[in-house]
Amino acid sequence: MAKGYSARRGFSNGSGMSARQANMQQQIVKMQEDMAKRQQEVEEQSFTASVGGGAVSATVSGKKELTALVIKPEAADPEEVEMLQDMVISAVNEALRQAEEAMNASMNALTSSLGLEGFGIPGL
Repeated sequence: MAKGYSARRGFSNGSGMSARQANMQQQIVKMQEDMAKRQQEVEEQSFTASVGGGAVSATVSGKKELTALVIKPEAADPEEVEMLQDMVISAVNEALRQAEEAMNASMNALTSSLGLEGFGIPGL
């Protein structure tokens, strides 16, 4: 067997994990905790979008679930059902886009400090 080799620890100087490795592992654990916290914060937020001059508004959670849909009575013209459907779809999609953007911004703020650009990962 090679000197300094252990089946459990691999090649080492016999002291186990180096201080640098231990520090890196602590940073990774902290980053994972911070990411989970930020994700929870965004998931607890609400995002609302209105279209048609406020005739239709949709609210979604940060979990990207539709939580409210408001349609003003004047938007419910039986002759304009297709337009109403388009407005509902537009409002929901815009609110979902806002939720996605908030999540991305939160994660990018956390990961940008890691300097991952050298690995071809611009802030993840």
